[in-house]
Amino acid sequence: MAKLEGKALVAQGGGPTAVVNQSVVGVTLEARRFAQVSHVYGALHGVNGIINENMVDLTEATVANLEAMAVTPSSGLLSTRDKPDEAYCKQIFEVCKAHGIRFFFYCGGNDSADTCRIVNQQAAENNYDLRVIHVPKTIDNDLKVTDHCPGYGSAAKFVAQAFAGANLDNRAIPGVYIGVVMGRHAGFLTAAAALARKYPDDGPHLIYLPERAINKEKFLDDVTDALEQYGRCVIAVSEGIVDEKGEAIASQFTGGEKDSHGNVQLSGTGALGDLLAGWIKEQKLTKRVRADTLGYLQRSFLGCVSDVDQREARAVGEKAVYYAVRHGRDGSVAIKRTGDYAVSYFLTPLETVARHATEMPDAFINETGNGVTEAFLQYARPLAGAMPELERLDALAVEKIMPK
Repeated sequence: MAKLEGKALVAQGGGPTAVVNQSVVGVTLEARRFAQVSHVYGALHGVNGIINENMVDLTEATVANLEAMAVTPSSGLLSTRDKPDEAYCKQIFEVCKAHGIRFFFYCGGNDSADTCRIVNQQAAENNYDLRVIHVPKTIDNDLKVTDHCPGYGSAAKFVAQAFAGANLDNRAIPGVYIGVVMGRHAGFLTAAAALARKYPDDGPHLIYLPERAINKEKFLDDVTDALEQYGRCVIAVSEGIVDEKGEAIASQFTGGEKDSHGNVQLSGTGALGDLLAGWIKEQKLTKRVRADTLGYLQRSFLGCVSDVDQREARAVGEKAVYYAVRHGRDGSVAIKRTGDYAVSYFLTPLETVARHATEMPDAFINETGNGVTEAFLQYARPLAGAMPELERLDALAVEKIMPK
């Protein structure tokens, strides 16, 4: 069987991450090693750049330039929130055909996998040989099949360190601190707030995830218990927490506004944190209550990148080329955890990843629904990597001599 020859195209879609450029560079440099790949193109702004033919020739980029981009957070090729339908994917296919593209690599989440699936199907229906590979990327860590997603480890490291700092502040001047973390349906990122805890009384003392419903009474009871036990309370909460009806609590503040994917807007406001802080103030549980929304800081924070995340993001890009060019296969690259800690890579059919997301397993959430288990910590620690060392003053108390 003759080897497929032609150009390769790589693009990025959805929210940026700290390591997605590693995947693009992995695709680019690996593809340039194969004689049957004449050029490697990069689409600017993802699929939007494809249909508008806004592309750059990565074949001409120097290795030094590519390697420097690889360690730079965010999307070097820029990104898009476009969610292609059949007609949109038809335009993608037509552009690929017109430019002689035979290998298409798309870095993104489950919607990007669905785009790959549709384009791959259209190519088959038109008898055009086009190998399509989805390269996994999302800080939400909610793709099916794969053990975890490139991008998550670095975002988890940032969240863990942000809460470690907030905990130090909260210990110095006690009160209640609430941090709102990204996560619509999956609580993996919010759960990472627990990764840097060292001492028994370290926060976050409470963690609320989208997988468990929350109500005002239970929330206030939890905060009261924490204040009685620790004299303070640090809380990590997902932006996607739901009430007992399964409706996102944050949606009541956004007026029903929806994003480009048809999802109710949850971020872009500090209203959820203000609501929860308001509940505490109403009950006068403590005088000092503060709430922050981490927002975009979680996605591409400089100087807070996991080494493991970097390596695996590069590897999924390289493996994508390996499967498409060398073996002529289509699919989504996935990660399998082996040993403690090692991984292997495999290709799963596009339809197993497309559209649908996954959530935190029950084994990762404590019985009361306000924290995480040791099983989660063992799962996430290798992905985020080493944390900064934290220490407390160790000195004897001076004896009191003044009369009371």
